[in-house]
Amino acid sequence: MSEKSKWLVVVIFAAAMAWVESAVVVYLRTLIDRVDPYQTNPLPIFGGLGQIELGREVATLVMLSTVGWLAGRTWRSRIAYAAIAFGVWDICYYIFLAPMSGWPSSIFDWDILFLLPLPWWGPVIAPASIAALMIVGGTLIARLDARITAPMPRRFTWGLSCIGAALALYVFMADAIRAASHGAEAIRNVLPTSFDWGLFALAFALMSAPIVDLGWQTLRDRRAQIEISHPPC
Repeated sequence: MSEKSKWLVVVIFAAAMAWVESAVVVYLRTLIDRVDPYQTNPLPIFGGLGQIELGREVATLVMLSTVGWLAGRTWRSRIAYAAIAFGVWDICYYIFLAPMSGWPSSIFDWDILFLLPLPWWGPVIAPASIAALMIVGGTLIARLDARITAPMPRRFTWGLSCIGAALALYVFMADAIRAASHGAEAIRNVLPTSFDWGLFALAFALMSAPIVDLGWQTLRDRRAQIEISHPPC
């Protein structure tokens, strides 16, 4: 199977999985009267739903990682396809959720993104922009990995990306972290009122470093090939 075909299969799988995820979330939020998650105690603890939801989140990550592992041939391409799957799943989740439930009505609506290890809060546009970055980066790496001499992001830029990811996680969990000292009940009732766009922009820029590095190396190599094939007179 060609890289294009594998990319398309991964995208179709992720989109179909996003539809299932959206449907499950509609059922769950309707059951607990939390279609709009921006309210205290977004997942009331009754009937074991809290633990079930945590398990579902872990299972989702395992499934997305598995399809990346199956699609890729090397460790780089496996991570790349897993990133593509996660990005497509995340964006399609919101695209499907809107007509199903009427939420979100805006890309700036607050959502509770994950519950592990603490609740993540942020406007829809924030995780969606990271998901788009994962799709772009994963696609570039998967495409170039098939070429033996293809450039790849350097370790330095991967380090910057890891720092950016850590900062983004902090931005999403900042309110929950501040409430953690007051116990589990305080964490469940966290309701953020502001989002640190400045720190998130820095985190996003750092996470983009491998893609910028890869683009720069690719452009430099193409220029070198042109100069070799068309030397100056």
